[in-house]
Amino acid sequence: MNRNGDGRAVLCSSVREFLCSEAMHSLGIPTSRASRTLLDFIIQEHFPSVKVTEPNRYVDFFSVVVSEMAQLIALWMSVGFAHGVCNTDNFSLLSITIDYGPFGFMEAYNPDFVPNTSDDERRYKIGNQANIGMFNLNKLLQALNPLLDPRQKQLAARILEGYPVLYYTRFRELFKAKLGLLGEGRMMMI
Repeated sequence: MNRNGDGRAVLCSSVREFLCSEAMHSLGIPTSRASRTLLDFIIQEHFPSVKVTEPNRYVDFFSVVVSEMAQLIALWMSVGFAHGVCNTDNFSLLSITIDYGPFGFMEAYNPDFVPNTSDDERRYKIGNQANIGMFNLNKLLQALNPLLDPRQKQLAARILEGYPVLYYTRFRELFKAKLGLLGEGRMMMI
């Protein structure tokens, strides 16, 4: 449904697809309502720490993705890596780096560094990557919401709220290690 490669869907086409998927469901024809089946497959194949038979599996899955995404972006930042196009379709549920389009590495610290020359608004500048990670995780949570009961929605929202702490904790660990401030047993040396 995306017309310009920007990750945004056209409203008319989105509504049309939604209405048709609901009609197909009502007619007894399998449709995109099969997202539960797809997510169970993803969990079973790629998230061994999450039990697919567990009632809270989608919350557990989301927790793993939030934690691993925080780790990934902290690793990017620790080496000065700017992805360049951090929109939702360029983030992996597996928390691996994909789509090496307009990436770049900072040569000197500059939180406004943008390797993507078409990012005129500087949305994906290196200093905004952690925030974009949170934005993308929020979009994932919105997609998961139809699969969650009210209590699970609250749990997942709290997990998302913990993302900044996970990110900054890992980011600080990586920088302390680079500076030699963490020694044996991960104790502060000074």
